[in-house]
Amino acid sequence: MKKILLPIDFSKYSKYASKIASKIARKTDSEIHLIHMIELPSGFSDMASGANISIPESMLYIRKIKDQIIEYKNTYFPKIDNVYHAIRFQNPYEGIRDYSKKIGADLIIMGSKGQTALDEIIIGSNTEKIVRNSEIPVIISKRDSDNFKLKKLVFASTFENDEAKALEGFIDFASKFKSKIYLLKINTPDKFENTNDSKNKINAFVEKYNLTNYTIKVYNDKSIQNGILNFSNDNDIDIVSLATHGRSGLSRFFNGSVSLDLSKNVLKPVLTFKV
Repeated sequence: MKKILLPIDFSKYSKYASKIASKIARKTDSEIHLIHMIELPSGFSDMASGANISIPESMLYIRKIKDQIIEYKNTYFPKIDNVYHAIRFQNPYEGIRDYSKKIGADLIIMGSKGQTALDEIIIGSNTEKIVRNSEIPVIISKRDSDNFKLKKLVFASTFENDEAKALEGFIDFASKFKSKIYLLKINTPDKFENTNDSKNKINAFVEKYNLTNYTIKVYNDKSIQNGILNFSNDNDIDIVSLATHGRSGLSRFFNGSVSLDLSKNVLKPVLTFKV
């Protein structure tokens, strides 16, 4: 992992994401690339085209944004030497997508403003579009993370063959931090499988990988969402990892349901891999 892309809008959510990015960057010696999106005011020339900027108010606004970014870098990344920034005049989804490709980012870390991170990912938003279409891993953060660690990571999956790519990405990510890995299968009343069958399925799924520090867990709950969140809180998990499925985002994994009964305050950072 060499480059982390961090979209910022100076909200508390991007500040939460920044704390996670800072810790990951320090552990992996990665560069941080900040990106701030601006919607062009009417009559404002595109700076990227090389045209002259003739609106003083717009120039002043850009200068204030640059000053904010410099202050932001000093506040959240004081111990990281390689922190870069860019201002893009695009909508958030297109700007993040294009810039991640331009710099060759290895990871995107974003704050989430939805009722819960999983809600926002599923129901269609800029965050959801990034998660659904990104070819590189994405971390979604909802909470303040002063005590964020990378000791315990869970990969929650149906463990079908098409999720092998996501598991490979997860293993590669976890190996950088020597994390304890939990491989989690949730059983629900409408899709129940006995524990031995579930464990055998997971063992068959992971047998080709050289895993050592991992535990297989089968957890019963009334819904997949509640099972993931309850297990994560019961075991003090640091990151929840999931596979996304192209155009369907996470909706396939969650059977189209977006209802979460648990408080948004218990939600962990979510790491997604496209398959």
